[in-house]
Amino acid sequence: MAILPRSPYKLGLILLAFGVSLHTLLTITHSGYAASTHPKRLLGGGSSPSSYSGNGGSSQWTESDGPAFGGNGTRGGRGEKANAAFVLLARNSDLWELASSIKQMESTFNHWAGYPYVFLNDEPFSDEFKKYTQELTDAECFYGLIEPSHWNQPDWIDEEKATAARNDMIEKKVIYGHSVPYRNMCRFNSMFFYKHPLLANFDYYWRIEPSIKFYCDLDYDPFLVMKEKNAVYGFVLSLFEYIETIPTLWDATKEFVASRPDLKETMKGNALEFVSEDGGETYNRCHFWSNFEIGDLNFWRGDAYNSYVEFLDKKGGFYYERWGDAPVHSIGAALFAKKEQIIFFEDIGYTHNPFTHCPQGASHSAGKCSCDPKSNFDNEWYSCTKRFLAL
Repeated sequence: MAILPRSPYKLGLILLAFGVSLHTLLTITHSGYAASTHPKRLLGGGSSPSSYSGNGGSSQWTESDGPAFGGNGTRGGRGEKANAAFVLLARNSDLWELASSIKQMESTFNHWAGYPYVFLNDEPFSDEFKKYTQELTDAECFYGLIEPSHWNQPDWIDEEKATAARNDMIEKKVIYGHSVPYRNMCRFNSMFFYKHPLLANFDYYWRIEPSIKFYCDLDYDPFLVMKEKNAVYGFVLSLFEYIETIPTLWDATKEFVASRPDLKETMKGNALEFVSEDGGETYNRCHFWSNFEIGDLNFWRGDAYNSYVEFLDKKGGFYYERWGDAPVHSIGAALFAKKEQIIFFEDIGYTHNPFTHCPQGASHSAGKCSCDPKSNFDNEWYSCTKRFLAL
């Protein structure tokens, strides 16, 4: 049996030495302990150590691609945070599928980053929904109601024509071809979500949906990557759109571009080659899968994109066809942003059924990812990511 010193002073010194040694050992061997006990974290800055080495202005991002965000190699630098929020479009019935998504976001990133959540619904959120979603995070949660005119099918839509279009898609077995609520959602995400009052004071957003999966720990802040690189759009999955849903979308796009010769300068150095293989004559159907997107709200609010989507809306294609927000966002970003302003977040592991992006090699190891590297949609013929990386 050990015999403790009788002097309280000597005992205190021994306990202090033991505590310092234990702290040092845990800091070296356990990254989660290091993050949670870093001085900036304890002082409320939400920061912890992480090393980076820069590679310039690549449109692909991995954690090793820094420099970091405050110039001192820490998460968010000196406690820096972007003016950003998560955006979640959901119904009350989505509660538990959404809870799983939030839990994973908190576990992999937001437990140290502390960004707020903005929930949007075309109906009031229930007390149950608010209670259980707020309990999942220490961050602020905001709950907003969507203005009916921003959600419902406009009165000027020819319902007979729209019904005929839906019936035709039902016969062709086009996914969501029958659904008016799905079309409402696509129109809202294309041209109204960034105008919601709850987002008015934010600059960046990260979209989260029910029943998705995040696989990798993030030791850096993607929002600050966006800010530092002056990026407007970030993605992890890209693929071809169903042509049956957008037969006239590209014609409408070309018509808009022709009507706005003043945008010619804006479009210099863009990513047109991602969405067209013949200089803009036709659309190759490539788009970023927008159920995951990290974006600059001010880009959507800007004249080029906002005028474009308002032009599209007047064509009625959200209801006479089934234009999705994914191709609309993708075309808008490809045309009106510089190609280096679009970032592929290679090291963020993600699934939205049926597709998975799983980081490879060193990125998989660095993020302690739980996805199978072999299960990676980037390698499939239906993915457009290789085309993007070749720009």
